[in-house]
Amino acid sequence: MTGCGLSLDAGALIAVERGSRRVRAMIDAALADGRQVHITPGALAQVWRNGSRQVILARLLGLRGITLLPLGPDTAKLVGEVIAASGHSDVVDAHVALHARLHGHAVMTSDPDDIRAVDPSLTLIEV
Repeated sequence: MTGCGLSLDAGALIAVERGSRRVRAMIDAALADGRQVHITPGALAQVWRNGSRQVILARLLGLRGITLLPLGPDTAKLVGEVIAASGHSDVVDAHVALHARLHGHAVMTSDPDDIRAVDPSLTLIEV
């Protein structure tokens, strides 16, 4: 996994918020090595409820090296094509998988079967 960036799904963000030392250590190690750590807007939307109560997650988002991705029309169309090709209907899973594939990232996920259903070739890190 050395040299590989990370794409975080909602499960990874929930693990961070719940104080998982293992997940945070993997993210910190990636950042320390200069690897990319990306979050899709849909994954963030799935877990964000109240910023004043989600201090740990808010701090993660503010770290240097954490990138919250845009979702413009071209990417949205690609996500739709991934959904059509895979038969998996979850837009957030499809966006995370697409992004990971395009950037050579491993996916940190609590639902490896869902991500695998979109793209079985991805490297998955179960959290």
